[in-house]
Amino acid sequence: FWLKGLHCIHSAQRHRVGVPAPRKSGAMSGKMYTRFVQPGRLALITFGPCAGKMCTIVDIVDQKRVVVDGPESVTGVRRHMMPIKRLSLTDFHMQMRRGAREKTLKKALEKGETMKKWSETAWGKKLAARETKKNLTDFERFKLMVARKKRSTAVKKVLKKK
Repeated sequence: FWLKGLHCIHSAQRHRVGVPAPRKSGAMSGKMYTRFVQPGRLALITFGPCAGKMCTIVDIVDQKRVVVDGPESVTGVRRHMMPIKRLSLTDFHMQMRRGAREKTLKKALEKGETMKKWSETAWGKKLAARETKKNLTDFERFKLMVARKKRSTAVKKVLKKK
């Protein structure tokens, strides 16, 4: 007989009723989660006065809150407590102890060149481009518009010839 989500069940397979077959897709193989909330994890602040700035998780307060630090001289974020909901975790992690001092954190960032690696990722480049576009003057926006129009006409011209 047929059951919802299962194929035809023979007498030899009755002990497996209700157990879905293991998936064989590439996305599900291996670990499911790789970005954990842990001391030394680089994160992006997504909400609040420091939104858009990078920080490092220094300590875990409870299930919903962590202590983050920039350090201020590198990213402009002071050490403070923050809800995890306001953070986007990145793939970058530095080996450090809980509650590390700002000096230790700065050394760990410089040793692994973490901020440089972050700025080379697609996510980092996208944020930098967004920031650059946001800070354009009126005349720079005008020049950008004119350049786009020129490129558009050149592309149309080439496509029309074919």
